[in-house]
Amino acid sequence: MPRDPKYDVLFESVPIGPKTLKNRFYQAPHCTGFGDVFPGGQAYHRAMKAEGGWAAVTTEATTIGPEYDWAGQMTPSRLWDDADVRNWSLMADKVHEHDALAGIELHAGGAFITGFDSRQPARHVSDRLEEAAWLGAVVAMDKAAIREVQQLYVEAAQRALAAGFDIVNIWGGEAATLPIQFLMPLHNTRTDEYGGSLENRARFWLETLERVKQEVGDQCAIAARFCIDTLHDSDVGIRVEEDGVGFIELADHLVDLWDVQVGGETVELWIKDAGPSRFYGENFQGEWVAKIRPATRKPIIGVGRFINPDTMVAVIRSRQLDVIGAARPTIADPFLPRKIEEGRLDEIRECIGCNVCVSRINAGWHLICTQNATAGEEFRRGWHPERFSRARNADRDVLVVGAGPAGMECAITLGKRGMRRVHLVDAERDVGGHIRWVGALPGMGDWNKIVNYRKIQIDKLANVEVVLKTRLGADDVVEYGADIVIVAIGARWCGDGTNGFTHRPLPGADAALPHVLTPEQLLVEGKSVPGPRVVVYDAEGYFMGVSIAEKLARDGHSVTLVTPLGDAGPYMRYTGESVHMTPMLQELGVVVASGVVLDSVADGVAHGRAEAVGVEHSWPFDAVVLTTQRIANGALYAEVTGAGEGLADAGVEAVYRIGDCLSPRQQVADAIFDGHRLAREIDTSDPSVPLPWIRERRVVGAGEEIYTLPSADAR
Repeated sequence: MPRDPKYDVLFESVPIGPKTLKNRFYQAPHCTGFGDVFPGGQAYHRAMKAEGGWAAVTTEATTIGPEYDWAGQMTPSRLWDDADVRNWSLMADKVHEHDALAGIELHAGGAFITGFDSRQPARHVSDRLEEAAWLGAVVAMDKAAIREVQQLYVEAAQRALAAGFDIVNIWGGEAATLPIQFLMPLHNTRTDEYGGSLENRARFWLETLERVKQEVGDQCAIAARFCIDTLHDSDVGIRVEEDGVGFIELADHLVDLWDVQVGGETVELWIKDAGPSRFYGENFQGEWVAKIRPATRKPIIGVGRFINPDTMVAVIRSRQLDVIGAARPTIADPFLPRKIEEGRLDEIRECIGCNVCVSRINAGWHLICTQNATAGEEFRRGWHPERFSRARNADRDVLVVGAGPAGMECAITLGKRGMRRVHLVDAERDVGGHIRWVGALPGMGDWNKIVNYRKIQIDKLANVEVVLKTRLGADDVVEYGADIVIVAIGARWCGDGTNGFTHRPLPGADAALPHVLTPEQLLVEGKSVPGPRVVVYDAEGYFMGVSIAEKLARDGHSVTLVTPLGDAGPYMRYTGESVHMTPMLQELGVVVASGVVLDSVADGVAHGRAEAVGVEHSWPFDAVVLTTQRIANGALYAEVTGAGEGLADAGVEAVYRIGDCLSPRQQVADAIFDGHRLAREIDTSDPSVPLPWIRERRVVGAGEEIYTLPSADAR
């Protein structure tokens, strides 16, 4: 189907210095967790986006020298020497195969360093430790040191050119970069020509841009990623109406494009730039970005979790942006531009803004994605989000019991691999499993896209049939007529308070009692809360406990959230949600008691002890909600596999289980991955055991490693 003409503007070319973007889609810099340490993972992940139609694909922040080492914060991404050039050239080459431009973001962290690898202090604006410093050390730069650091940028730009990059981006985003630290009065209290007035504070960045442009600007486009508003007061930070516009006016002649973002008043508040859907809508940075248009003649790239093509057209036609920048949407669907171009809007795999991608990077590993199970697996497992090999056992019929996220994903992947017939059976009136009620929690509406996207995909597959309102017992499953059975009936919240801290039931906790509730009872079954005072006991540590506390508080209850963990929903620090969730709970009047293990919830009183200090606590309640741990719904799988010879007699060749039914996952992304992987490997000798993946590593005595992808037949 040809694209709708109203989207033609998105496919116009855009000149940027000596290069040209073939359309208005630009993968903005974002971390992957691959860095230069895993060059295959890095190259193939970025190249997938180039194949999907993005005109330019850019690296994450890549350090220019050892002193700006931030090992321990994330996988190192470095361009220090010629060996790094070889690793990065793989990415540039793979991106060029698809007629896209390759960009690299050069980074000097100033105070935002660890020194774990280099064991040396970093040269910085001053000799003060900033809020950005985390176990790192800094030394104030004199003028000679400033020249030396600027030369590091020049040498890194030369290496970038040698590696084949088309765009050199000098990063000045958030508070984590030397250029922005020079620019911000909060960090820059110098009294020489590099401090004081805007012109002086801008001098370091201006001189750096000028030197880099002189060195490589005739062959590479020069970009500046600029935090146009740090959301500080103007006396310490950057406000777009003042220093934001002011710096753009000073530097406009030195850049070929502006890559702008908002937020980052401290490093911990990076989330102001990568806003989770719970608190930020699409184009959430637009009100700031629109203000810089009169100050520049150069193309403007901005971000804002753009997923709707109509929104993209609107921001281009309004001249807010010249190019659509995106990070998370490129992970959820690398083929988003191509799907718009080909008129396949209903096939766009929309980012849900859960930030599980960046959470894995913040936790020290490579990205994953809730919507796109192949994200991060392009090289490791040879997976492609849009291509599926025909299964060698495609002449089989498959029964998938359970139409939650894992079951839906498994059925879709099996259908795309050409299985003769796939029946997806569920006892409920609709597909979606627990996401149907999770998506009804406050702020969680975008999670419904998990189900909506998969519904559309199933409808397009003639060999996949959905059967609803049908509860199958073990005999029904065995006699269904399927060659392969996959059980995906999920998990349930424990009703007796068993948790990972005490490893035993909580005395007094019994969900059969009227005053004890599980999340399903509260949110699905409609069990009433018998009174105003509610204790939520949260040992899970992600979104469920805090979400229930929020909902109950909004419903008018007096809520105390008790958790053995260090704070409420600690994993939300990795997703960035805690920045807003913590103060919101305070505003709603939710009392948080952290570091407390409950020892009983009997006689209307919750008793507990703060183990670290040995202090006992108690809270009277009318109801207690248990978000302690989930238990796999394993009975059906056990009964089916226990049929023994009856399976073979009925023609059942194999029985598998996936997702939360196999093991309850904290993140739905892992359950979806589980269903996807089994279907990708359904024709292997034992699909229940994952095939080996490529481990990028040095092997003693092996010589130079040459990486090759496994063949499609193997996957």
